[in-house]
Amino acid sequence: MSTKIIIKGWVIFGAMILGISLNNCGTKRHIELDVESQEFYKYARLIMTKEEKAIFNHLPDKASRQEFIADFWAKRDPDPETEENEYKEEFFRRIEYANQRFNEGTPGWKTDRGRIYIYLGQPDKIDYTMLHGNPEIKGAIMWWIYYRYGVGILFVDKYGYGRFTFDPYSGVYGDLFNAIEMAKLGATFTGNKPEAKFVNFNLKYEESEEAFIISIDPKAITFRENEEGKLEADFDFTFFIYPEKNMVKETKQEQRKLILNEYELGQMKEIVFAFDFSLPPGKYYFDVIIRGQPEDWKTRKIFELNLK
Repeated sequence: MSTKIIIKGWVIFGAMILGISLNNCGTKRHIELDVESQEFYKYARLIMTKEEKAIFNHLPDKASRQEFIADFWAKRDPDPETEENEYKEEFFRRIEYANQRFNEGTPGWKTDRGRIYIYLGQPDKIDYTMLHGNPEIKGAIMWWIYYRYGVGILFVDKYGYGRFTFDPYSGVYGDLFNAIEMAKLGATFTGNKPEAKFVNFNLKYEESEEAFIISIDPKAITFRENEEGKLEADFDFTFFIYPEKNMVKETKQEQRKLILNEYELGQMKEIVFAFDFSLPPGKYYFDVIIRGQPEDWKTRKIFELNLK
């Protein structure tokens, strides 16, 4: 008997966030939280994906939430070989800075400018002016420009009280949602280039093969030449599988090596990896992390799956 599967892929690097408002970061609670979990969720919800919020809000006890919290930061750690988690440290530094610089009668981390700063960091350029010629705006306007993201954001002090807000539709150029979703999942930037390359991938279920298929664009992969003159690359896959029924996490890891010649690479439209997972019917959250060599790149996506 075959299992039918519907995959609803939440491509984290391109989903609409903000909910749409920056001030709408909550989600319905299902389980009463302990103090430690409340403190974590207070700030971490800013950078949680929709799927992570759903998982966290269904975890049944403190022990499972502690495991989730440890995984949450580990998945975003840009360099697991070091003792520090640079992403986590930078996240809390930005919250502190936002509270110091963007307090508008509410804590700075809750303001529009504070939220954008927490997500994207210091803008590369700020243009501030009172000479905007718009009679409906009593105060100043300012543009925050992020060259490294290709994004510009317009903040408006509409009533002249020093409270700057922005419209996520008309007050933005570039793909702000994509930039924020990248930042949520651990993409960090220095200067004008990302610290590590982002490699996109897709996941689907092949019913005929009873396997999950991950496909990657070969143009996104850098290969090294081995002693035999062939091209090779290494891939480490980590799968975090959360069944909605009980949220008991299952973790799977697999390593794959790809070896081919230049002609084969030139003819290849996509790199395909198949994985056999036996899952009973139900709803799942499928969190996939891929690390690759050479270049030590890392990418991640979360998928919502309904198996029937």
